[in-house]
Amino acid sequence: MIPRIARHFLYAALLGSLLAGCATPAVRCTTGDARVHELLYFGTQRPGGVVSPQEWAEFLRETVTPKFPDGLTAWPASGQWRSADGSLVREDSYVLNLVHADDVASETAVREIVDAYKSRFAQEAVMRVTTGACVSF
Repeated sequence: MIPRIARHFLYAALLGSLLAGCATPAVRCTTGDARVHELLYFGTQRPGGVVSPQEWAEFLRETVTPKFPDGLTAWPASGQWRSADGSLVREDSYVLNLVHADDVASETAVREIVDAYKSRFAQEAVMRVTTGACVSF
């Protein structure tokens, strides 16, 4: 049997290793600046219809642009994913590409964008892919 204090240290170490797996990979840039590169995938099917191009443009203008006024890139896509009930869903979608500083404010802004889209358009999920990048102009 593991003593109680040892169990606490073991749990803390396990939690730390799990959380470390979610951190942005450290990037050592020989040129340019280290940044975070985000790809967010937004499905368009929702109960009672789809997110229209006009609704998407409004979401970008009202929700995304104020959080990342220095720039972003977005494009339409089509994809598929397996829903929580196991069914295969094929749908049009939008991809949002963001490059930003590795800081709390940017992380918070990305999470708020994801939460706002899910809430506004009754979405089960928004896929988020985060990597480290070297950026130069």
